Amino acid sequence: MSSKRIVLTSGKRKTAIARATTKAGKGRIRINSIPLEIYPSELARMKIQEPLVLAGEDVIKGIDIIVNVKGGGIIGQADAARTAIGRALVIWTQDPELRSKYLHYDRSILVADSRRKEEKKTGGPGARARYQKSYR
Repeated sequence: MSSKRIVLTSGKRKTAIARATTKAGKGRIRINSIPLEIYPSELARMKIQEPLVLAGEDVIKGIDIIVNVKGGGIIGQADAARTAIGRALVIWTQDPELRSKYLHYDRSILVADSRRKEEKKTGGPGARARYQKSYR
């Protein structure tokens, strides 16, 4: 039986769900089989890189992170992947200093954002807006 260490984590944002698999490797990070360096959206790429930059180069060198993201839009997926990667690094390193660094920088790296879209109700075009009335 092999003693290979694997850490499985997940992250959520709106309807996007990211699942991250972390294992020993050469420092490769892939989001939906695409290397992070050539990820299409630059803003999403920078958002995903935040926990990696905060952790430092020496932490990332020895591990491979594979993230599968489904649902939501580009930024929702990026936030979900960011949370999954942040949690994975904290569990992998077991470093309370890294955890406190993440919480001080931005709590949503470790804790999922619970906000959702409010449901549309009858009698109006949206969740709160009502149709106009005319009396003449």
